[in-house]
Amino acid sequence: MVVRASSGLALAFAIAGASMAARAEIAVSSNDAHTVTVNGQQIAAEPVVVDTLSIVDLAKYPPQVAATIDVPGSVVGPPYAVAVAPDESFSIVSSATKLDSADPKKIVPDDRVSVIDLAGGPKVVQQVTAGAGATSVDISPNGSLVLVANRTEGTVSAFRLNNKKLEPLDKVDLGNPKAGPSGLAFVSDRVALVSRDGDNMINVLRIDGNTITVDPRPLTTGVRPYTLAVAASGNLAAVSNMGRGDDDIDTVSLIDVSSEPFRTVETISVGMSPEGLRFSPDGKFLAVGTQEGTTKKNGSPFQTPNGRLAMYAVDGKSLRKVAEAPVGHWSQGIAFSKNGETIIVQNMVERTLAVFRFDGQKLTAGTPIAIGAGPAALGTAWR
Repeated sequence: MVVRASSGLALAFAIAGASMAARAEIAVSSNDAHTVTVNGQQIAAEPVVVDTLSIVDLAKYPPQVAATIDVPGSVVGPPYAVAVAPDESFSIVSSATKLDSADPKKIVPDDRVSVIDLAGGPKVVQQVTAGAGATSVDISPNGSLVLVANRTEGTVSAFRLNNKKLEPLDKVDLGNPKAGPSGLAFVSDRVALVSRDGDNMINVLRIDGNTITVDPRPLTTGVRPYTLAVAASGNLAAVSNMGRGDDDIDTVSLIDVSSEPFRTVETISVGMSPEGLRFSPDGKFLAVGTQEGTTKKNGSPFQTPNGRLAMYAVDGKSLRKVAEAPVGHWSQGIAFSKNGETIIVQNMVERTLAVFRFDGQKLTAGTPIAIGAGPAALGTAWR
């Protein structure tokens, strides 16, 4: 295992027995080094280098990368293939793709899920398999269950979580191998949502002990529902609808999960390819990252020089735009600091984290943070 740490924060990770909470409030960035985009096409990177995971300290401004280690990860799927324990003592990271061992010029589905101990300096302590295309991962509020969406396979894997160890429990078949389960988030210990970008619906998963079933009533939001987020209050969920990918304006929907049956209550136009999606910790704002035309081929009339971060105030069960700012190319995950005043956005092409201060009315850009590999998924201990 290779550990790389910045000078100022390396000492924090070296202090024996120090708790993670005492060191920092952190974001965990999974970085895909095996995938690049060239003239609108995703291809295998050359030369071959390893994927990484970076620990980002958000406790102070500007944020800093505290340490980076080698961990499999992937840009394929929603940018929430990272879950962080509430006490920040460990993280779980999935990997949807990898380079083909027989032909390193090919990218093939992966199924690896890694557990990273963060308490005494980051290190991989377990690696298990889920299903092909393992992407979004989430930990139940009571910390006993982990779900992983297997996008290529059309299933959801369930694991029991015990003392930072994953124990395979079940695999939920969604009934269509092309369902494309993508976004996934717990609403409560007994309910989770999973988006299906392959057949345009949201499933409600019912959890009863070790039994997980699919509610017979799906939810409808828009074309290709993808990234999912649930507000800390547990009353609202948001989903990005990625559309057909043919350069039309795409949408974000709000789902009322405060009472049963759940239902979609708001859908608004936000821009092209709204892959990044995150509620502020207090639930008062929704951050949306649109890639716009940054992944289009050269010469495309829809190609743009940058993506956008847009901030929406959550007014009851509606959204109202309050601010926006440019970000980089092929933007991915979004994370807030605990107080909601610092926001980072992953720029896959530039291999940086865009940094902003947010005062509830405007975004102020800071200096981007270099990551070294393509930042592809992002998680924090708080929603």
